[in-house]
Amino acid sequence: AEKAVARIFQAIDAGEKILVFGDYDVDGITSSALMMMCLPRLGAKINFCLPNRKKDGYGLSTKFVRQAAQSGYKLIITVDNGVTAFEPAQVAKELGIDLIITDHHRPHDHLPEAYAIVNPNQADCKYPNKFLAGVGVTFKLLAFIYELKKLELPPKAYELLMLGTIADVVPLL
Repeated sequence: AEKAVARIFQAIDAGEKILVFGDYDVDGITSSALMMMCLPRLGAKINFCLPNRKKDGYGLSTKFVRQAAQSGYKLIITVDNGVTAFEPAQVAKELGIDLIITDHHRPHDHLPEAYAIVNPNQADCKYPNKFLAGVGVTFKLLAFIYELKKLELPPKAYELLMLGTIADVVPLL
């Protein structure tokens, strides 16, 4: 998370374009909405992409990475997906795009080659709550950013956290 936050601050400070890549379900949409609500308040030049499941399939694809590169994005942040995006991560690296993956799904025995991966279900992660929805992972990352900036999250952030968590049917612990 620290590495991801440092890269997000770097992108904001440099005026780099950031693309948030979400998912079509409530967890992915609320995760994307959280990013779109919280990062522009810090000066981020940010946009989002929600794929069409029937047309685009699930998760980050090389097609979207290539489109992001053509549009001048220097940073892609996935929310609620990405922990299995091996080929898109490689293409992002080749095209000079840093990829931050935020996800809650269980990873394979190896991880994509990304700039940073924030996922409590990684084997070496000591974070005690392994049952966060994707929106929970996004929320925790944004809460860390806002804490470092000594700011309070917008009240609507908690509503999005609640909606995405309940809709994703994760244990409410």
